[in-house]
Amino acid sequence: MKNNIIILATALAFGGMLCSCNDYLDKEPMSAISPEQYFNDEAALKAYCDGLYTGVLPSHGNWSYGIYGNDDKTDIMSSIYPDGKYQTGDWRTDLKNGKWEWKHINTINFFFDQVLPKFEAEAISGSKPNINHYVGEMYFLRAHEYFKRLKYFGDFPIVTTCLPDELGALTDASKRSPRNEVARFILEDLDKAYELMRGNNMATTRINANTAMLLKSRVALYEGTFEKNFAGTAFVPGTAEWPGKSKDYNSSFTFKSGSAENEVKYFLEEAIKAAEIVAEEAKGRLTLNTGVIPEEEGGKLADYEALNPWLAMFGSIDLGAYPEVLLWRQYSDALGINHNVVVQAQKGNQGVGCTRGLVDGFTMANGLPIYAAGSGYHGDNTIHNVRLDRDPRLFVLLKEPGQKNVLIPNTDGTHANPVEGIPAFWESSAEQKYSTGYALRKGNTPDAGECGNGKASTACPVFRSVEALLNYIEAYYELNGNLGGHCAEYWTAIRARHTGLDTDFNKTINATDMSQEAKGDWGAYTAGVVIDATRYNIRRERRNELMAEGYRWDDLVRWRALDQMLTTGFHIEGIHLWNANDEMLKYLAQYGSGDNADPVKLKDRLAGIVSKASESEYVRPHRGNNSSLVVNGLIWHMAHYLEPLPIKQMMLTAPDGSTVSQSPLYQNPYWPDQPSMPATK
Repeated sequence: MKNNIIILATALAFGGMLCSCNDYLDKEPMSAISPEQYFNDEAALKAYCDGLYTGVLPSHGNWSYGIYGNDDKTDIMSSIYPDGKYQTGDWRTDLKNGKWEWKHINTINFFFDQVLPKFEAEAISGSKPNINHYVGEMYFLRAHEYFKRLKYFGDFPIVTTCLPDELGALTDASKRSPRNEVARFILEDLDKAYELMRGNNMATTRINANTAMLLKSRVALYEGTFEKNFAGTAFVPGTAEWPGKSKDYNSSFTFKSGSAENEVKYFLEEAIKAAEIVAEEAKGRLTLNTGVIPEEEGGKLADYEALNPWLAMFGSIDLGAYPEVLLWRQYSDALGINHNVVVQAQKGNQGVGCTRGLVDGFTMANGLPIYAAGSGYHGDNTIHNVRLDRDPRLFVLLKEPGQKNVLIPNTDGTHANPVEGIPAFWESSAEQKYSTGYALRKGNTPDAGECGNGKASTACPVFRSVEALLNYIEAYYELNGNLGGHCAEYWTAIRARHTGLDTDFNKTINATDMSQEAKGDWGAYTAGVVIDATRYNIRRERRNELMAEGYRWDDLVRWRALDQMLTTGFHIEGIHLWNANDEMLKYLAQYGSGDNADPVKLKDRLAGIVSKASESEYVRPHRGNNSSLVVNGLIWHMAHYLEPLPIKQMMLTAPDGSTVSQSPLYQNPYWPDQPSMPATK
């Protein structure tokens, strides 16, 4: 029944939105069950919600395209393939863009069309708190989907109901609302979700009230900082260059708060308030990082969570015992859903390595940056030295040759890698390959039984409350220019949960040399200018706490942290392979076998695979095998901060079906309105 209703929803809604009256959606067989007969009880609402979780929310898959690999193609994680957005002319407009996608929004709007009249009439049977909760979940899911479109496109049509299959109605609905109004709409949905779900203690495998407030703080912080950092540009509504001003329906646009500056203030204030709701409950319940790697301690699998709960949080079957996790996804053979994250966490993270920029940005455990006088930094001539006396997050997560990946051996049908070996730059298989030489154990579990091919059942942490503390600190500083309010309390709490890390964040700020940080961290910039040390360290703490969980790209965009690459290329780098006296090669050879155990032969082998020592002593993953790509480094274009609109949608909504300039849609800044064209700026 659940599946039939979802098919019905997709069939009735304008899923493809504007592909023409006849082909704007891929129609499926209509269900024999009418919505009037279906949405009458609590169970039906729950089933409908359940059908959207997988498609809307983040999840596991493989390491490189689940949540742990979503920081790929940024300054902190990289494969060997440079993304087209960092190359001139490689990213072009197209007739289509799969991210201009309405399926889930339409399915949710169908729910509201059918359910809200019955809900308001109290005509749905079942537990009133549960009914409220499921309606609240749908507001949350719509907000989550709209947030994706906001990040992709900025200005976007706001549609709250299913539309008839009529070109006129669909064309009129295509009018893009200014991005600030889209963000306000998202916050309104999340406020509704919070009120409806508050007080109902569902299991954390279901969306809940605190999750709604956490997402609200995320959205408000995103929009507030985006509008602040892009102020006066074509990316913000109301400016002279804003492309939306070319349309009559935007001719009278004004900010609801009265000005662009007030709009930034509004969003940052909303971010602070929402984050505080979650943070006040979360600040004393953050999961402890003991600084211990259970694989090195021996013992039984049952000891894993006790030895380091924080590390186990990313590799446990059941996250219900972790109060920090507000929402998680369950996997199991019984449910018929599994993933491959564990296998790849024991190897090279499916070819997505962490970068020198990420690793160097972690302080020492004493809170000092690695370059600071008295830091005690041991250098990077071996991976062992890189980890020694560092921030416990790096020490625990960065893998080192010779370490155990599993505690419980199981050779029957397993793909386990019992002991970490030499970074396998030479592997052709993405599952085996190391791109930068640095790899993380995030997502690993020491039970080799979880390493069957596609058979892992460890849980996926979707929302963690520590984000609320980070969101509060950043929003407060961006709004007020100081660390008042709860900033010191929250920042201290974040650091204190990592055993051995100095909690004095001011010590780190005072020792920060921005000329050093700007060498490898794009977050050291806004609009091409190096930022102040306090602002930077807020960003650094966020990066270190949330690394490899899919936040980085969104953060770089809203910080406007790529302008410095408009004229100067940037080379992603990894381990210090070609260092003096071949120390890294000698170190790695200790963990090799055959020719790989001989530093000279290992050097010869790697010389034909990775980047040349003449370019850099550090591995440059994009320059391996004498690659002709990005010879001058990664280059940026302003247009790439947003996606180009699909040209076909613009043509079909024009009165004559082809003249793009007459469409109610307009192209994003610096993208042409013809297909197969690169950005103009």
